[in-house]
Order: sequence, then C-alpha cells, then structure tokens
Amino acid sequence: MARRSVLLLVAALIALAGTAMIVLYVQGIDARATKDQELVEVLVAAETIEIGESVADAQDAGKIEKAEVRRVDLVDGSLSSTTSVADDVAVGTIYPGEQLLAKKFGTLGDTQTLVIPDDKMAVSVELTDFERVAGFVNPGNEVAIFATSQEVTQLLPDGNERLLGDYTRVLLPRVPVLGVGTTSVTSRTTKTEEGSQVVEEVPKTILTIAVSQEEAEKLIQADRNVDITFALLTDESRVSDGRGAQPVDLFPELSTGGVRS
Repeated sequence: MARRSVLLLVAALIALAGTAMIVLYVQGIDARATKDQELVEVLVAAETIEIGESVADAQDAGKIEKAEVRRVDLVDGSLSSTTSVADDVAVGTIYPGEQLLAKKFGTLGDTQTLVIPDDKMAVSVELTDFERVAGFVNPGNEVAIFATSQEVTQLLPDGNERLLGDYTRVLLPRVPVLGVGTTSVTSRTTKTEEGSQVVEEVPKTILTIAVSQEEAEKLIQADRNVDITFALLTDESRVSDGRGAQPVDLFPELSTGGVRS
C-alpha cells in the first residue's frame, strides 16, 4: 500500500512537471510572438532620394519621415535617427517606403555614378601630385584653383600684344571635387642649370570638378595656357580674389634695385 502511494506521488510529480514545462514552452512562444509583433520606430523615405542627394537636403525637402514597423519587419542596419549619417549623401537610389539603411549612405566617392549638381557641369583636368595636394584631394572635397601665368600676352584692340607678366592668383575660389581618376606616369624633359636636358617621370591624375559654364570656360582656358594648382579647403577656409602675387612680391628689393645678379 505504501509502495503504491509512493508510485502515485511520483507519477503526480512527473505529470505536474510535464504540465509546467508545457506551460513555460507555450509562454515562451507567446513571448517571442509578442516581441516580433512589437512596434519599433524607424526612418523611411517619403519620396525618392536620388544618388548623391545629401541627408540634409532630403530632410529639408521632407523626403525622410518616421514610421513604426513590426520588429520582425525591421531590416538589419535600419536607422531610427540621421545623426550617424548627417554629413553623408545617398550612394544609391532610395525609393518611397524604403527603410533608411546606414549602408545606403556615404561620401560622394562611394557613389556608383558621377553625381553632378543640377546647376553645374563636370570638367576634368590632369594634374601632377604637386598640383593636386600630393594626392590628398578626394571626391567630396572642395578646392580652390590657382593659376600661374608665364609670359602670357594680351591682344590689344590696335592689334599689338602686351606681355601680362608672371603672376599667381586665384582662378576659382571654391569648387567641389566629383571624382578622382587613376594615376598614370608621363615623361617630362627639363633643363638643368648647366643646360643639359633631364627626363623626369611625373605621376599625373585626372580630377573631375563641378563648375558653372563661366567657371568651366575659365578653367579650360587656364588649363590650355597657364599652370593651375589645386588647394584643398576645409569648411573654415577663406579664399578671396585679390590682385595675386608677382615675383616682385617675393623679393620686394627687386623693385628698388637692391638685388643684383
């Protein structure tokens, strides 16, 4: 009799444990299902965001809005704030209703196509390492472009020519860089002080910038007739269009006869 009671007690305990496990399992399923159905906040595109369009511009145009989606529908890498991409641009087209993903934003250099502002055109120039800040200029940077004339002449209305002389001055104070091409090596022949010729291997790279028509005309003219140099800018850099610098500005005593060769 005592043995039967023990067996019944054990069976009851096993049944109770089994029931508890089933209840916990069902509760776990319910918890997971509830969690998947939980609504979370995410940023989505209200309108199409084009390649190269900045986050700031998209926000100003009302193209970014907040929405709530089920956690199960949340895409990996989705954004709930633009803080981490505030200075970036879209590197691919983002369509209405699409969740904003961190990987969809980056610099202009990350875009798959050349992004040209609506009111600009793209112009390319080939520069040496020295002329392009030793390779530190990248897509998305802004540069000032300086021109150095060397014995450039001006045709006067009477048909005569006037020597403009040597000087350096700013040509374009601030323009954005759209692309940087691959570097190639070209040969250049120079003369030493003794008069002998020396062949130098000069690395050159094509840089593409966004300019207006008037700026393009100036740049192309300068590229054909004078030496041009890029200067890398920051947001705080200040460039003004002044009279430029001439050799006499380097050595003022030249104008007074203080230096003789």
